[in-house]
Amino acid sequence: MGKQTNIRLDDEVRAAAEERAKRRGLSLQGYVADLIEADVNQSRAAFMAGAAAFLAAYAEEFEAEAGEDRYPGLPEQSAEAAPRDAA
Repeated sequence: MGKQTNIRLDDEVRAAAEERAKRRGLSLQGYVADLIEADVNQSRAAFMAGAAAFLAAYAEEFEAEAGEDRYPGLPEQSAEAAPRDAA
């Protein structure tokens, strides 16, 4: 269950939002919640795309700096020794 959040809207904005919610078969609360969720998900997707592009652009530099040692400080073991379901 989510937490309740109160917002203030001008009369004109509220009326327009209620009309749009009605056309979508939603309550005003559901309509506003969907708008916020869509905005949050869009921001998250944009961040992840930017991070992936950054990593791709600097992959050679990261490889040169870090090399193949993906777990520095851990004893050298072959991948065969680790259980398959180890995370």
